[in-house]
Amino acid sequence: MLTATYTLVALSVEQASVRISLQSLQKVLYNNFVQQRALTPGQVDYACDALRRLYDTCHWRKIEKFLIPAIHRATHEADQLLAELDHLNSAAAEAMGEIAERFAGLSVDSADRVADFCAAVDTFCNSLLQRLAREEQELFPVARTVISGEAWFSIANKMLAHEAYMQETKPRPGPVAPIARGRLASQRANRVTLTH
Repeated sequence: MLTATYTLVALSVEQASVRISLQSLQKVLYNNFVQQRALTPGQVDYACDALRRLYDTCHWRKIEKFLIPAIHRATHEADQLLAELDHLNSAAAEAMGEIAERFAGLSVDSADRVADFCAAVDTFCNSLLQRLAREEQELFPVARTVISGEAWFSIANKMLAHEAYMQETKPRPGPVAPIARGRLASQRANRVTLTH
C-alpha cells in the first residue's frame, strides 16, 4: 500500500500543478480580458497558445499514461467514469477548436465577441478543472481498490523511469557567450562593490 500511496501523492502533485495553471489562465481572463471592448491579435494568440499548452499538458499527464491504462486492465467497473472523464476532455477540446476557428490570429473587435471568446476560454478551463476534481474524488479511490500491489509497483517504476528520461532529455543551458560572461562578471562586481 505504500507504493499506491506514493503513486497517488505523485499524481496529486501533478494534478495541483495543472490546476494552478488553469486557474491562472482564468485569472488573466477575468482580470484582463472580460472588461475589454476589444482584444488584440496578440492577446488572442497568447490565450490560444496557453490553451494548447494546457491541453497538451493534460493529455501527457502520468495519470493518462500510467494510471488509466492500469484501471482499464484491472476492471470494467470504471468504464462509465472513464467515459465521463473523456467527455470532459472532449468538451475542452471542442472549446479550444472553436476558439482557434473563430478567433486565432484575429482581433476581437466588439464587446459581444470578447464575451464569446471569454466564455469559450472559460468553458475550456472549467471542463478540465472538473475533470481534475473528478479524477481525485472518484478515480483515485477506484484505483486504490482495483489495482493490485504488483500493478502499483509497476506504475511507480514506470513513473520513475519516465521522470528520469525527462530529466535526461531536458535541454541544458548552453555555454555563456563571452559578452554575456562579461556582463555577468560586471554585475557580480557591482553587487560586491555595493555591499562594502
